[in-house]
Amino acid sequence: MNNNITMTLNADELIKMALREDISSEDVTTNSVMPEAQPGEVDLICKQDGIICGMDVYERTFKLLDPDTVVEKYVKDGDEVKNGQLMAKVKGDIRVLLSGERVALNYLQRMSGIATYTNQVASLLKGSKTVLLDTRKTTPNMRIFEKYAVKCGGGQNHRYNLSDGILLKDNHIGAAGSITKAIEAAKAYAPFVRKIEIETETLEQVKEAVEAGADIIMLDNMDVATMKEAVKIIDGRAKTECSGNVTKENIANIIDSGVDYVSSGALTHSAPILDISMKNLHSV
Repeated sequence: MNNNITMTLNADELIKMALREDISSEDVTTNSVMPEAQPGEVDLICKQDGIICGMDVYERTFKLLDPDTVVEKYVKDGDEVKNGQLMAKVKGDIRVLLSGERVALNYLQRMSGIATYTNQVASLLKGSKTVLLDTRKTTPNMRIFEKYAVKCGGGQNHRYNLSDGILLKDNHIGAAGSITKAIEAAKAYAPFVRKIEIETETLEQVKEAVEAGADIIMLDNMDVATMKEAVKIIDGRAKTECSGNVTKENIANIIDSGVDYVSSGALTHSAPILDISMKNLHSV
């Protein structure tokens, strides 16, 4: 996330909200031991192997507290990092380094954890035509960071939000009355540049979706044998996406089904953080 426009327009206000949550009036602990400005330096150390992500967000957190803070980075987003590796040195007012530490690390640990987990899942799809996607199952106010982390880990983004694309799910179909009616309504309402994706749970629904002219057909919670049959029925007339409780543990079973995409909410809602610490703070 090194695009300055993206950072200023989208990320800054979210980072400020996180800082306000952590410092509602003052950092009473830091102010008690460090009442005056004092230049210092601290190391950013990785404590676990993984994929790093969020270095610019980490840096920005400190710079929003004090623009004079300097982050000397030795790694970039998407790099593999090892346990014990020195990833950066942060230099500035010790009070800023202490007060911004938790928020900066929360972003970095969370984003790196998602990138690491995504990388592990994506590696299981290597050699196949299937592309790994995320979902909208993200932490509120963290989507811009979490979807970026998925890309750093080797996955791709599904639609960013409800304004970004048409995905007719079971409740939309229920509201419309049928798969055919839902697709017809979407085609009548949406701009012609929008692709229409629809969720299916049975082979009968797959056939109806193809006949109604869906652009993308989601195969939801189907076993591999059923997915293979669905791909045959679709026969290239629409893109195919597998979805439903896809995790690192079971994604390998999907490769032989022949689907174009596989989406996994686990990339963002179940990835553990990557253990990262700020150590060796001292005056300079």
